[in-house]
Amino acid sequence: MAVTAKWYANGVKHVASHDIDWVNDTIKVSAHSSSYTPNQSTDEFFSTVTNELSTANGYTSGGQALGTKSIALSGLVTALKAAATTWTPSAGQTLTIRYLVIRKDTGSAATSPVLGYVDLGADTSATGANWTATWDSTDGVLKQTAL
Repeated sequence: MAVTAKWYANGVKHVASHDIDWVNDTIKVSAHSSSYTPNQSTDEFFSTVTNELSTANGYTSGGQALGTKSIALSGLVTALKAAATTWTPSAGQTLTIRYLVIRKDTGSAATSPVLGYVDLGADTSATGANWTATWDSTDGVLKQTAL
């Protein structure tokens, strides 16, 4: 299963405009079902992102704040890094995720810019056990390559 992380075009715009401070701003990751269709061209704020999981099965609507954030530069690659994110369904509960959406959280979905998303390639589930997004140790949550 191929897992891919992609930027929203407007996410790049917000980073380039210095609207986002990866290390000091509240950056959240939310989980979405396979019914969500990311639109890299038009999705700009969290209010346009659909099919977030509801509060149930170990997930809380709105997602989780990323912890231990840092920025790493290696050659031509800038990586936005963070600690792993974990959701824990109770015994017998199943948590199923297809997409993870990364955003700056302003407290309002209408003004919270989305940065990028991770396509897990297929629904991934955990039943009564941790569902963990372990971000790539080299590429981080999102990366940008200078060409």
